Amino acid sequence: QVQLVESGGGLVQAGGSLRLSCAASGRTFSNYAMGWFRQAPGKEREFVGGISWSGSRTNYADSVKGRFTISRDNAKNTVYLQMNSLKPEDTAVYYCNAGLDYGLGYAGKYWGQGTQVTVSS
Repeated sequence: QVQLVESGGGLVQAGGSLRLSCAASGRTFSNYAMGWFRQAPGKEREFVGGISWSGSRTNYADSVKGRFTISRDNAKNTVYLQMNSLKPEDTAVYYCNAGLDYGLGYAGKYWGQGTQVTVSS
């Protein structure tokens, strides 16, 4: 089992930045690819981006490419999502995920509880 706890969400104006964190506990964090998904009201959950177990490879959805950056610190069992140039359409609940196929954007079995990000225009 892997337990994931997100933090860092909030309200920000368009053009602003936020950094989300996801702290993991349980099984060895560094064994897992990690990633982020998001779900806006009335929409399906969608892949945002992912990072390999070593942190050497990343992949992003086209909608966030160039604005969002995923990183991880295996010593701290934490993965981050730096979000810059935020847009109102980025408003969603953001979920941390462990064990995903980050190349294809397929979710793994472990989820956090989610953190709300709201971008005002």
